[in-house]
Amino acid sequence: QVQLVESGGGLVQPGGSLRLSCAASGSIFSVNGMGWYRQAPGKQRELVASITSGGNTNYGDSVKGRFTVSRDNPKNTVYLQMNSLKPEDTAVYYCNVDFVTYRGLRYNSWGQGTQVTISS
Repeated sequence: QVQLVESGGGLVQPGGSLRLSCAASGSIFSVNGMGWYRQAPGKQRELVASITSGGNTNYGDSVKGRFTVSRDNPKNTVYLQMNSLKPEDTAVYYCNVDFVTYRGLRYNSWGQGTQVTISS
């Protein structure tokens, strides 16, 4: 079974930086789109950043200019570099991967989430 492992979350002061990683492993033939979502208490889950297999990126308005999404295709890994962090960035961050198995079936999988807290 395919598994997504997230890492890099934690506590950081306003203006600081964090780098999140999400590695997919298992019976994966190829990876299509990859992305990051977040959900804060009392709010709906929102798209933070996404990246296509061709490297095209898309960002939520609140993180443009501060966050950068990238991917390492041989490692089936997606990254989220977060700079100039603000208290409103505090949330649980989830990675999402769209992939094709060796049997030719397409699936979409979510990570279990990693807590990011921005506080003085």
